[in-house]
Amino acid sequence: MDILALEAKGGKVEAPPPPVSTKPRPKPPKKPKRIVYFEVEILDARTEEKLLSLDKVVEPSATILDIKSMFHRSNQRWYPARQSLCLEPKGRPLKDEEVLQQLPVGTTATFYFRDLGAQISWGTVFLVECIGPLLIYLMFYFRLPFIYSPKYEFTTSKHWVVHIACLCHSFHYVKRILETLFVHCFSHATMPLRNIFKNCLYYWCFAAWMAYYINHPLYTPPYYGEQQVKSALVVFLFCQLGNFSIHVTLRNLRPPGSKTKKIPYPTKNPFTWIFAVVSCPNYTYEVGSWLGFTVMTQCIPVAAFTAVGFVQMTVWARGKHRTYLKEFKEYPSLRSPILPFVL
Repeated sequence: MDILALEAKGGKVEAPPPPVSTKPRPKPPKKPKRIVYFEVEILDARTEEKLLSLDKVVEPSATILDIKSMFHRSNQRWYPARQSLCLEPKGRPLKDEEVLQQLPVGTTATFYFRDLGAQISWGTVFLVECIGPLLIYLMFYFRLPFIYSPKYEFTTSKHWVVHIACLCHSFHYVKRILETLFVHCFSHATMPLRNIFKNCLYYWCFAAWMAYYINHPLYTPPYYGEQQVKSALVVFLFCQLGNFSIHVTLRNLRPPGSKTKKIPYPTKNPFTWIFAVVSCPNYTYEVGSWLGFTVMTQCIPVAAFTAVGFVQMTVWARGKHRTYLKEFKEYPSLRSPILPFVL
């Protein structure tokens, strides 16, 4: 009634004050940080000729692999796996996962390019170099035509050690093929194409040389007979299982898609306990397998293959051992590269 009376008299009614909001005012959005793009130049490592110039378009978070991909788009011949980029003409190759802004360069980065040549995947090389010896050995074992005298074609040896040797040789290479397909994780996706010819020449020729003598009609069994064969067979199978166990352990160290390196240690598997004193026990077991095969067959070509393989695996093992010592300060000092306390 009072309000109506006031309105009738022409008075103005003041509106009630708006409610006070208790909510905090939203903060103004932050201005995005200004990205400083890098200028990248790629020069030929030999001639220092400029091959590519990217002017202020490369993000600081770009990896070496990203830069390789940009280079590939400008020149289709040099795909990323074929490229080696360094900070100096004779410097170390940079890893694909290294980040541009974490390298010792300014906003203008200069890389030196080296052509690694045509590449092929590691898996392909492993498969080809293993399938060859498997088939070549079986050709001699079944005595196909044009290998031995015609009267021995498609005949079988009378010595049971010859049949055991064929089973062992086939088992070894079938195991390697399956490991390549389902176990191995390769640190590098590719290798130079020329390596496949070198590797195949080595494995295939030695396989033919060994198979020719072991399966020859005039082959004589080992001097100590059955006892020597059985003892060597135990050594061969033991080392094959050990080699497989080490490969599985190394695979489990690195999750799929990861390139993080870790120190391998012994596990609950007794075959891995050798890690306590050896850096590369997969090579130790590999040499042990071929030593067993040498004693089993008592064949000079097998002994030669074992000796050459031991020298090569020693070189690889010492290289990996040095890498472990360089990358891990806490690396066990008791370990040797391939032979415990010796080498």
